Amino acid sequence: MMLLIDHYAYNNKLASVHRGEKFAFFALTITIGLVLPSTITSLAIIVLMAGAVVFLAGIPWRFYLKLMLLPGSFLMIGVVLVAISISREGQDFLWAVKLGSYVVGISKQNLEHAIDLFLRSLGAVSCLYFLSLTTPLTDIIAILKKLLVPTLVLELMVLIYRFIFTLLEMTMKIYTAQSSRLGYKNIRTSYASLSQLVLSLFVKSYQYSQTMYDSLASRCYAGKLHFVDERLSWSAHNILLIIIIDGALVVSSLYTGGYLL
Repeated sequence: MMLLIDHYAYNNKLASVHRGEKFAFFALTITIGLVLPSTITSLAIIVLMAGAVVFLAGIPWRFYLKLMLLPGSFLMIGVVLVAISISREGQDFLWAVKLGSYVVGISKQNLEHAIDLFLRSLGAVSCLYFLSLTTPLTDIIAILKKLLVPTLVLELMVLIYRFIFTLLEMTMKIYTAQSSRLGYKNIRTSYASLSQLVLSLFVKSYQYSQTMYDSLASRCYAGKLHFVDERLSWSAHNILLIIIIDGALVVSSLYTGGYLL
């Protein structure tokens, strides 16, 4: 999954669009969704980002749907707990079950709050997916550098991001080797193989970190990573489109009951 995200970040129809335009669209839209929340606005952001990713960027809709289902399932569990209330009196509940002297149920106010929280969170996730699926990490780092984010934070982001793919590759290789030797044929051998996989992964990742540092030192690393900054031109058409879209979201949010947090 992570490998495909990185692949699509470099190979999509919006790759030639200026990274600042994509970041501005992401930042403005997610701010509107979080600061001026309303059900209509959250739904509009989800649909808008899905259309931008699938139709404009050319990302397969099945892959994007799988990505959205991952956080969606966790959010669903969380909002269910938000919707449920426990009270001694259940006259205001839309649905309730009496357990001893208490009533467990779902009230209209809590249900509306849970739906609003779910859609707002999913809208923010869709904005993050838009940025990660259309903009490579090097471009994001370049933007954050211009926003004066500390160099230490940026270098940690790069190294952690790089190690994610390294650990995934190591895990797949070790797992394939264990599976070819029937390491997961039953529960007992599966637990033993899993413990060996974790131990091997720890050792190999430590060795890889040492190798990476040696390779950086051999290239005169002095505590600062440098990236090739590709020069792209800004598009007045895209900037105007961003202003119109986000302006329409602001108007619709205020019109449908959005409020400033």
